[in-house]
Amino acid sequence: MRKQIFSVLGVVLVAFSFALAGEPPQTAVATPAAGKATDHVKLPPPNRTGGMTLTEALANRRSVRSFTAVPLTLPEISQLLWAAQGITDGKGHRTAPSAHAAYFLHVYLVSATGLSEYLPAGHELLKLSEKDLRAALSSQKSVAAAPVVLLVAGDYDRATQQLGAETGQRLVNLEAGHAAQNVLLQATALGLGAVPVGGIQPKQVQQAASLPPSSVPIYLIPVGHPN
Repeated sequence: MRKQIFSVLGVVLVAFSFALAGEPPQTAVATPAAGKATDHVKLPPPNRTGGMTLTEALANRRSVRSFTAVPLTLPEISQLLWAAQGITDGKGHRTAPSAHAAYFLHVYLVSATGLSEYLPAGHELLKLSEKDLRAALSSQKSVAAAPVVLLVAGDYDRATQQLGAETGQRLVNLEAGHAAQNVLLQATALGLGAVPVGGIQPKQVQQAASLPPSSVPIYLIPVGHPN
């Protein structure tokens, strides 16, 4: 009993000494690694209403391979990324369908200012590199010339573990197609041009962008203002 009284008294005295010094008692709090906060770029909320109708976007969509040097705005980038993999409800469902809502895709943004990964949960970008990697991704001129390139990659390992080798690979490819079509239609609705580039060398792209093994490149989608 005596030990408990002295223990309580000790806590009171410590708190009292901090009060006299004008400082609150310190508690152990986990601190984020230095500089990590600046790696995240919060995107403007996407527009979920209005704009060009779906039938107009379908009628007007064309593959565009030549772009002006006009950069895309952050709201335009936000809208394109949301169209690719944005979250649409409180349950975490996304704009593109996925088998069992497992979502096996990773979407990256490549531009003159570097490489970033799109994080759907926070609708934000995570900066991975400050190098301009566009020309290193592909020899196609549209990739190097576009203001931004969306890199769509798939986690085939996780898909095949969950769904089997043949089914997993097929469903990742289908999911990438859904996301790419969303981007192409969204670009059209914004008055932008885009083209899906499937003729890529996945290992070359993966090495150029220093992607992890869980991100196997499937598509490059250059986007910009039509020239």
